[in-house]
Amino acid sequence: MNRSILSSVVVIAIAGSLSGCNERARYDAEHQAGANPPLPSAQSFFTPPMQVPKHVGWQNGETPKVADGLKIEKIASGLEHPRQVYVLPDGDILVAESNSPNAEAVTTPKQLIAGMIESRSGKKAKGANRITLLRKRTDGSGKWDRYVFIDHLHSPFGMQLVGDTLYIADTDAILKYPYKSGETSISAGGVELTDLPDTVNHHWTKALLASPDGKKLYVGVGSNSNVGENGLDVEYRRANVLEVDITTGGSRIYAAGIRNPTGLQWEPKTGRLWAVANERDEIGADLVPDYLTSVQEGGFYGWPYSYYGQHVDRRAQPQRPDLVAKAIRPDYSIGSHVAPLGLLFYTGSNLPAQYRGGAFIGEHGSWDRSPLSGYAVAYVAFENGKPVGTPKPIVTGFTSDDEKELRGAPVGLAQAQDGALIIADDVGNTVWRVTKTGG
Repeated sequence: MNRSILSSVVVIAIAGSLSGCNERARYDAEHQAGANPPLPSAQSFFTPPMQVPKHVGWQNGETPKVADGLKIEKIASGLEHPRQVYVLPDGDILVAESNSPNAEAVTTPKQLIAGMIESRSGKKAKGANRITLLRKRTDGSGKWDRYVFIDHLHSPFGMQLVGDTLYIADTDAILKYPYKSGETSISAGGVELTDLPDTVNHHWTKALLASPDGKKLYVGVGSNSNVGENGLDVEYRRANVLEVDITTGGSRIYAAGIRNPTGLQWEPKTGRLWAVANERDEIGADLVPDYLTSVQEGGFYGWPYSYYGQHVDRRAQPQRPDLVAKAIRPDYSIGSHVAPLGLLFYTGSNLPAQYRGGAFIGEHGSWDRSPLSGYAVAYVAFENGKPVGTPKPIVTGFTSDDEKELRGAPVGLAQAQDGALIIADDVGNTVWRVTKTGG
């Protein structure tokens, strides 16, 4: 579509989007949480309602707010779009600084408007395409030193150490590097273990998790579209969790139909694979709930043909009733458009007892809902290997009270060697550390 034609609708559409949305959500995350969330009827929009706060960053010593009994501190700032964090056995913290490797082709007014508005939020800032190492000083100052650990990467995201080999999931491949504890940089070039789907990159992040025995890697590969509108040819091996053999680099589809599986983790009691998923947009502020779910080997979770089990999405063409009939209902809704990108099952003892054994979720927030949802780190309790209750916001304050300004947005989560909660904040360009009060 000609850009001048697209631009003719932009001013009116943007003005309407930014002045406040009439299609406001009926449910908040608490009311839509759990195994059986309410699902209203799908809506259709020429330009879907949008609400995007303006990026202002953290000013004058500001920090996020934390729940009672917790405290938060900044351990690194001035980073370039920190997306993921990973704790090494010696206590060093790796930070993946990156963002999308390319701009998606603009073919509709919706894409142009969404891109222009979302740029306001700081979420499209340029990433450094590197892995940075943070090391806490031993002088008792509480300060952390920073080193460029691996440079010149291609939109890195997932990181896993298996033995003395460090695996990095770039957007187009898994690379492996020799690792030695105590080193502050790796000079050796990365060796490709396997390639990864790398076209269009509507969802470019590649979450990474090693199997407990160190023989396999699991990779979250998001879709190349909202609901298949770019054609199914570009969705080859996408909206999947892939299983990669560490010895051979061979891979297979472990589970399918998950629009954007991120934050892969092993649930500590059952040993089962879990993920958080970003669901589809543009059919309403309350559709479709993002979710937390166990990932069944060989399972199909509906995308793009259905959502939350067997609720058919008529936009997906051609229709596939045979696949809809197989679609697995996710375990637990965490609310619509919270945009979960980080997951951590907490097994430490630093945080108060009520945060042990459950899951922390980094909710990045979405443009497709009014009022805003997400923009927080939430906690979901688990009993007998299953989520219970409602998500509890634990780290908040990333947006202003009037929802017009955005200071930061949480993404990846990790558990430090001492049991602290580590948070990557890509909009605030900061890494945060959360501990119990007095701890």
